[in-house]
Amino acid sequence: MEEFVKRNIGLVAHDANKKDLMEWCLWNSSKLIGHKFYSTGTTGKLILEALTKKHPDAGWDFTILNSGPLGGDQQMGSLIVDGSIDYLFFFTDPMTLQPHDSDVRALTRLCSVENIVLCCNRSTADHIISSPLFQDAKYKRDRPDYSGYTNRFANKSLVQEVVESVDTTETIESSENEEFVETVD
Repeated sequence: MEEFVKRNIGLVAHDANKKDLMEWCLWNSSKLIGHKFYSTGTTGKLILEALTKKHPDAGWDFTILNSGPLGGDQQMGSLIVDGSIDYLFFFTDPMTLQPHDSDVRALTRLCSVENIVLCCNRSTADHIISSPLFQDAKYKRDRPDYSGYTNRFANKSLVQEVVESVDTTETIESSENEEFVETVD
């Protein structure tokens, strides 16, 4: 028997796709039992209710975040950056402009930055959950090393340069104000 691998799964769906994600979760519920879920508000409540009705004794592990437009997308992004999400099933609606579109783009961008599997539709989700890697205990995603980026100013005297620049500007402005005061007298 295969060793069970508990995955941390993010669940998000735009309004037009909530039913589709709920159906997908129910269809794959036997493969989802035992995993940890993080979901934006309404989507999470609906999916948890549906899964609990189908498998009342499963003990689903859900963390419900805020609604997406009310900060839930950003909360999910924070979990991704912290390394708490392995997969994000985010069923997006490509035909409707979202009022929080910048949050949506930021969230999908973070999946790329952090090398997180991102499923934006049912077909992709079907392929991911049926992949042998989904339950492969040896599979660990590569976490990108951004130390070169985060330390890009480590050996530069940018702080000293700015401090000197501000000190010089303050000295010039102070001199100009003194001249102005003398002229006014």
